[in-house]
Amino acid sequence: MERRTVGASALAVGAVGLGCMPMSWAYTPSRHGGEASLRAVHTALDHGTTLLDTADMYGPFTNELLLGRVLKERRSEAFVATKCGLLVGDQHIVANGRPGYVRRACDASLRRLQTDVIDLYQLHRADPEVPVEETWGAMAELVSAGKVRALGLCAVGARAERRGGGKLYDGTLRQLARVQQVFPVSSVQAELSVWAREALAELLPWCAARGIGFLAAMPLGNGFLTGTLTPGQGFEPGDLRARHPRFTAEMMAANQPIVAGLRRVAARHGATPAQVALAWTLTQAPGVVPVPGAKSARWTAENAGAADLVLDRADLAEIAALPPALGSWD
Repeated sequence: MERRTVGASALAVGAVGLGCMPMSWAYTPSRHGGEASLRAVHTALDHGTTLLDTADMYGPFTNELLLGRVLKERRSEAFVATKCGLLVGDQHIVANGRPGYVRRACDASLRRLQTDVIDLYQLHRADPEVPVEETWGAMAELVSAGKVRALGLCAVGARAERRGGGKLYDGTLRQLARVQQVFPVSSVQAELSVWAREALAELLPWCAARGIGFLAAMPLGNGFLTGTLTPGQGFEPGDLRARHPRFTAEMMAANQPIVAGLRRVAARHGATPAQVALAWTLTQAPGVVPVPGAKSARWTAENAGAADLVLDRADLAEIAALPPALGSWD
């Protein structure tokens, strides 16, 4: 698989990563964990997908524990990316950016992942009660201590900014400018897909201009862009899509032209809609690494194949001409 560099860290990863969250959190709870998830991770590594993206809150904790079972055997083949900064409570999720907590969270993640070092440690969310420079400074100390190789920031709160009338990603860009003064940012993780292109306006160009890697979250549109979901199929109560405005039967039907367009392009290449959607993200900038979520070996193998798919100008023009997605994304 093609290799790409994660920003200031100069660490090379496979061009397509693996989002491990669905194995333990947010999607189809009845299928969380288990041997199928372990096979999915092993298959990803077999196909050159080295970047494994997780977080301590996924589960919580169970996703890192699952990855630890694989890393115990194959640590040298993997690029481990995890996150800190969010705590899961009984009713809600809260941010914690206190330096002491960051240090404890890192040590706990290292134990669960069964590794001596985290390749990319990401701030999941800035704590509004703690100056982000303090949180980032504590994370930088972990690099100096040899527990972490590089630091990344997740671009969260963008939709909240939009609801409040602010310009999308303004808050994220301000945070990035502040933490860059403390320690180099190696990567930014934010949503980017065929049906969610907002990051292309400012956030991705900002990263590209500074040599910062961009981890494209949800590049398959929470599964919609794979073409495997049927309008009105329903989701389990614990599945985030069960209450998502874009996943009502009406909106899924209305957005089928997007999937149809991906299918047309895929047919010309003997590929799948998911592979086209991932290949599209790879064309957006040399530093982009899509991180599609998956929980089965079938999907991790298929996603890895997107790295070999070359879209030509006609393909990209057809995708650019697809209608914008309908339905709220909040």
